[in-house]
Amino acid sequence: MSNDLSRRKFLEKIGLGAATGAGTWLLKDVAHAAPPAASLPSRTLGRTGAKVSILAFGCGSRFLMYEDEDKAQAALNHAIDLGITYLDTAYAYGDGKSETRVGKVMASRRKDVWLATKIPDRTRDEFMRRLEASLKRLQTDHVDLVHIHSLRQADDLANIESPDGCLKGALEARDQKMARFIGMTSHTNGEVMAQAIQRHDLDCVQMALNASRNGKFEEVALPAANKKNLGVIAMKITGQEFLLGNGTGKSEINSLLGYSMSLPVTTAVVGMPHLEMLEHNVEIARAFAPYSEQEMERMRKDVSPAREGLEHNLTGHLDGPTRTPEIFYA
Repeated sequence: MSNDLSRRKFLEKIGLGAATGAGTWLLKDVAHAAPPAASLPSRTLGRTGAKVSILAFGCGSRFLMYEDEDKAQAALNHAIDLGITYLDTAYAYGDGKSETRVGKVMASRRKDVWLATKIPDRTRDEFMRRLEASLKRLQTDHVDLVHIHSLRQADDLANIESPDGCLKGALEARDQKMARFIGMTSHTNGEVMAQAIQRHDLDCVQMALNASRNGKFEEVALPAANKKNLGVIAMKITGQEFLLGNGTGKSEINSLLGYSMSLPVTTAVVGMPHLEMLEHNVEIARAFAPYSEQEMERMRKDVSPAREGLEHNLTGHLDGPTRTPEIFYA
């Protein structure tokens, strides 16, 4: 599929003549920007009953690329002003740095968003201690959703499920109202994720769902989640930029984001380390229309050569800085 909103056209659309200085110009006034008249489309987050925007703001390594704290706060406020209501953070993103940044915004805007964080620890006690510290960093007495972070292979699931495992902590956190709902994330093995979904009382799941179909999440885990009416959050839309670009197995952001949003999911998490990317993705979400099955199949065929390489890249993957964010506009 062709990119119908190129970087040049996009910059012209928002009134910027060139890329140079665009981010600085936007940031100057972004903290005082009024909410736009048009809101983003929303969907119901499964059994939670909550409605959230179909585009979510990823607060991981891409958010940490805003090195200046004021600019980071301005970017997050701008995302909320543009209609993004789902924020995705985690302790592992900078060992609490992302949560601390998000917390500074939550001090005044907690009611404007659905707030999700993730806990990496695998025992009940460690999970609870970590979550308590996360709530302090986030400046709130509860999160809307807490995930067990990054389910890997079957042995990891066994640790999570053990008598003193972190699943016990997650269930207690929900009972104690530290989190309204609980979930689990994975980008490693869709079959193991499906087992977790089938066995346990989760409310939501977050998984790698992109046109390459890495890890069999779309084929196996997604139907399992839909069957139980779980809220499904798509991530790794671009596979950490692995799927972006020209050539075999590559595509561009419009098509990749459109593909993932066309799946039976609630929202798609994207890291956006530049304001131009944020504005661009909001435009895609505002104009979104589901792809036909023919378009979906064409995307799968185009991107499938990248599947094996992406699976290799995401095995044991820890979220890290983007290599070439400018490829976003390729």
